[in-house]
Amino acid sequence: MKLTPLFVGALTLALAGTASAQTITIATVNNGDMIRMQGLSDRFTEETGIELNWVVLEENTLRQNVTTDIATNGGQYDVMTIGTYEVPIWARQEWLVPLDALGDDPEYDVDDLLPPIRDGLSVDGTLYAAPFYGESSFIMYRTDLMESAGLEMPEAPTWDFIAEAARAMTDRDNDINGICLRGKAGWGENMAFLTAMSNSFGARWFDENWQPQFDQPEWKETLDFYISLMNDAGPSGASSNGFNENLTLFQQGKCGMWIDATVAASFVTNPDDSTVADQVGFALAPDNGLGKRANWLWAWSLAIPTGSQQHEAAAQFINWATSKAYLELVAAEEGWANVPPGTRTSLYENPEYQDAAPFAQMTLDSINAADPNNPTVDPVPYVGVQFVAIPEFQGIGTNVGQLFSAVLAGQMSVDDALAQAQAATLRDMTRAGYVK
Repeated sequence: MKLTPLFVGALTLALAGTASAQTITIATVNNGDMIRMQGLSDRFTEETGIELNWVVLEENTLRQNVTTDIATNGGQYDVMTIGTYEVPIWARQEWLVPLDALGDDPEYDVDDLLPPIRDGLSVDGTLYAAPFYGESSFIMYRTDLMESAGLEMPEAPTWDFIAEAARAMTDRDNDINGICLRGKAGWGENMAFLTAMSNSFGARWFDENWQPQFDQPEWKETLDFYISLMNDAGPSGASSNGFNENLTLFQQGKCGMWIDATVAASFVTNPDDSTVADQVGFALAPDNGLGKRANWLWAWSLAIPTGSQQHEAAAQFINWATSKAYLELVAAEEGWANVPPGTRTSLYENPEYQDAAPFAQMTLDSINAADPNNPTVDPVPYVGVQFVAIPEFQGIGTNVGQLFSAVLAGQMSVDDALAQAQAATLRDMTRAGYVK
């Protein structure tokens, strides 16, 4: 890989026989693409002499740890895996190092990054995190079970069709659940799915005056529909299931449908991991005829906290891990279908990728269809499809997620959860000064 002049100094030091090898610490999430990156990272160390210390965490734990570290300027991590929610908020607080060097490197080709993904990781035109993979959400389903149920999946289905199909495909005697959906509490776990779902039901987190909207009928309709569907066709213990748990269930043939991140497509169609790899179809996220589908927009990205003392080495790793050359490395080792998706225009123009990844075009269409600036049917004062881009949302979203997960676990009613969500969110937004 060609190195830019900015990195030459760091590279020279790393290779010059210093007293001890330079080491950077990377915090990342335990998703399949990140685990693959860790497995291939010895190539980076061989090229640069820079050693890597990995901290691989479950999604909710990662968010908690990196948020605490960066807010306290702890300096525990040199590279953080963060998302589209954190980047603009933290950049405005000057907690992240600008990635200007990527724009100066013609080999990296920052202009090749998909515009919706790049825009979400930039502030005033400056990139503050580089996308490792980008995603929206869509439906993954068992074509054989759909056929056995006597149904045909539309390319753009409604929620009513999804409910009908899920119930028809459910076979409790053979441990087949008609649908698997997130239930694990967390603003980026169950609330990512439920917020995107609620958008398609006409709901919103806040009205234009920042008043919470959980006391409105659209949220009740959303939650009633979700709970009824999961009770009838979902797996047992669903209140503990997030992305990874549902991925495992689908790969084991225990889900008729799964509505989740587009990035999962390569894992459910990989015969080395999935028992149903040759029986998977894809469809757009559902809608209710109101003009909004239940698809989100997200990127897991690599960023440098200002508290790190090794900015140049960290930037060099980010360049390597999010480059075109890294995609080619994964393709050579694992096949084109398994490269990190959703970040580069050139990937979706690559005939080899198109041939290997039957989900490629639908992934791109779903990413391009998500509009963070207009996420809901009615106007809202916030940006974000499956989250609200304000600092307070982490706490508020997780609290609401815990309430909704408790409903799924049978610990409280829909009405009680919505009432508590309304009261708690109103209190928090009033304290934060949004509601006067």
